[in-house]
Amino acid sequence: MIPSWMLIPFAVMLLSIAVLPLIPHVGEWWEHNLHKLYVSLLLGTPVAIWLCVHGMEHELIHQMVYDYVPFILLLMALFVTTGGICIRGDLKATPLTNTIIMALGWLLASFMGTTGAAMLLIRLLLTTIQQRKYRVHTVLFFIAIVANCGGLLSPLGDPPLFLLFQKGASFTWWMQNMTGEWVVTGALLLAIYFCVDFYYYRKEPTANLMADVREAKKLQMSGLINIFWLLCVIGSTMFINSTYIHAMGAHDAPWYLKLLREWVFILIILGSWVTTKREVRVKNNYSWTPILEVACVFLGIFATMTPALAFLTQHAASIKDILSEPWQYVYITGLLSAFLDNAPTAMVFNAMAAPEGAALATDAFLKAISMGAVFFGALTYIGNGPNFMVKSIAEQEGIKMPSFFGYVIKFSLIVLLPVYILVQLIFI
Repeated sequence: MIPSWMLIPFAVMLLSIAVLPLIPHVGEWWEHNLHKLYVSLLLGTPVAIWLCVHGMEHELIHQMVYDYVPFILLLMALFVTTGGICIRGDLKATPLTNTIIMALGWLLASFMGTTGAAMLLIRLLLTTIQQRKYRVHTVLFFIAIVANCGGLLSPLGDPPLFLLFQKGASFTWWMQNMTGEWVVTGALLLAIYFCVDFYYYRKEPTANLMADVREAKKLQMSGLINIFWLLCVIGSTMFINSTYIHAMGAHDAPWYLKLLREWVFILIILGSWVTTKREVRVKNNYSWTPILEVACVFLGIFATMTPALAFLTQHAASIKDILSEPWQYVYITGLLSAFLDNAPTAMVFNAMAAPEGAALATDAFLKAISMGAVFFGALTYIGNGPNFMVKSIAEQEGIKMPSFFGYVIKFSLIVLLPVYILVQLIFI
């Protein structure tokens, strides 16, 4: 049994991410990734010891070795390969141009993953808007549209969908059953963004707009070898799993076989790094800082989250008595996905909603769980891996991003949540 006080380290970890950057002087200390690692270890180590002492080392190992390691290596593979594709150019940053870039990322996200689409296009978008004074809103909408909501149509789009695919859902189930939700959500967010950007575009100083026109450059692409490596990442994610390689899913399979896909990711990372000319990454302002920040922060989140997920599973029966309608699963899965890792959260609620003896929930509940896990990941910076990466890259380019609470209060609650509620009312 997990006592409720074991949830405290996870709450402190979340509060550290939210509060420490706001404290004078402490915020500067927090900016260093090594210090984020210190906090993660300080909170995660006692949790790990407690779990081992109380016979829950299996849950801890599964969480860290089979959830955290694949999570980070997939993000790193996408980060390195897309970071080697340099799309240079400085388009005129009109509301229409910016919206088209967003729409392209939204379309790509379901087929190359939200991380892949976000990392491929974020630098182009930041270069395009570099002469603009008002830029923060563009990055916020990019996180929502490209790094989250675009990934609803296939198991490649977002990790929870991939796990549900492994549970038995067909590869095309989401395209067949959730295209309406994907279209309406994307169209609404793109339309809202266009209106917001049009408003700020009219407020831009004339000098900024003149510089935007004067410094415009045609698009050029280099590092195209990484398109091959990116396809390797997508193919590995799709085919190197227990569905196609049954030995990976055997109960007594050795750890190195269960992590076969992750070994391939390491080879892809090395292959991309070796075959990409150094000047391509230099032109792309490539830095390891964003992925290291994600690795350090999510180390603490995954470690301290282990008791929280066990606590949730422990009380599954009482929760199931309360949750009887699909729409309820949209919000409970979504809100927890915004603060927990959305993949295990989706699996917990799928297990709750599944009929006795079945691996998958019925279609109505599966739609609700999928919508909550994918869309609500945009509600916080920690809701989905690429959120933090996009934020970090934007800050490297000199954009002052909102704090954790600022993001939630000024963007999530007033823009995203109303859209999600409307889509839920229409479809679920």
